[in-house]
Amino acid sequence: MQIGVIGLGRMGANIVRRLERGRHECVAYDANASVVARLAAEGLPAVPSLDAFVQRLAPPRVVWVMVPAGAPTEATISKLAELLQRDDVVIDGGNTFYQDDIARAAVLRRNGIHYIDVGTSGGIFGLERGFCLMIGGERAVAERLDPIFATLAPGDDQISPTPGREGRPAARGYLYCGPHGAGHFVKMIHNGIEYGMMQAYAEGLDILHSAAKESVPSERRYNFDLADIAEVWRHGSVISSWLLDLTAAALAENATLSDFSGVVEDSGEGRWTVQAAIEQAVPAEVLTAALYARFRSRQDHTFAERVLSAMRFKFGGHVEPKADAADK
Repeated sequence: MQIGVIGLGRMGANIVRRLERGRHECVAYDANASVVARLAAEGLPAVPSLDAFVQRLAPPRVVWVMVPAGAPTEATISKLAELLQRDDVVIDGGNTFYQDDIARAAVLRRNGIHYIDVGTSGGIFGLERGFCLMIGGERAVAERLDPIFATLAPGDDQISPTPGREGRPAARGYLYCGPHGAGHFVKMIHNGIEYGMMQAYAEGLDILHSAAKESVPSERRYNFDLADIAEVWRHGSVISSWLLDLTAAALAENATLSDFSGVVEDSGEGRWTVQAAIEQAVPAEVLTAALYARFRSRQDHTFAERVLSAMRFKFGGHVEPKADAADK
């Protein structure tokens, strides 16, 4: 299929690369001219302007928007609404708040433009591992775009399907979740869970790290090799996971994680998850505490927060802000 991709950052560029590998015809655009030039130098089909981008796509067009959530996404889709035509499709693959999807879909519908929200997970490893996709919008439109989703998703990733789930798209790493907003709602909860999982690893490793303190009685003082502990947990343990793989890699590279201050940002989904829990009167103590720990990390920093920063850098390429800037 032909598809246009707007936003060529850490994930957007790899989406283009993976689609090209899957023999889809891509047109790519980014507001940053140097990014466009860099991808064009790779031989990828990047164009210098949004007008040229739309003109290169044959109707009915499919446009995947992969820019930061909030104002950048809103501005991009508003501009597209002026340039696209009836039956064209806009896909938002960023981390948009699901209620914004519902409102945006209604606005685009007035011009006959379809809207699909796709929660996208995979970080900087998506090119090789594939992207986990959580899809919302009109089912018929989502089904028409199945070749795109199937290419981007992990596919046969050597993970055995759960009994009874064989042959389903979910077992290949993508899922139609429901009407507008459903894809980003599922991704929102996914990221809320991610906060909790990361916090659990970070706190556990912090306890192990603190066992070497002088304040601990000598007979109970241990100088653990955290890189080895993370490594042994990766093999046969019930807490093994990709997040643990990345943590083990970070500790193997630098056991003290001294490259990280421990200032841990949150990109919004954790807050929205807690808000949804409040609205639905669902207790979410762990996820709420994990979010609040990130707030606290901007005032004071522990080894646990260095672990969190290391994990975020490993899976998403997130570079932590300077501590003094975060404290202001």
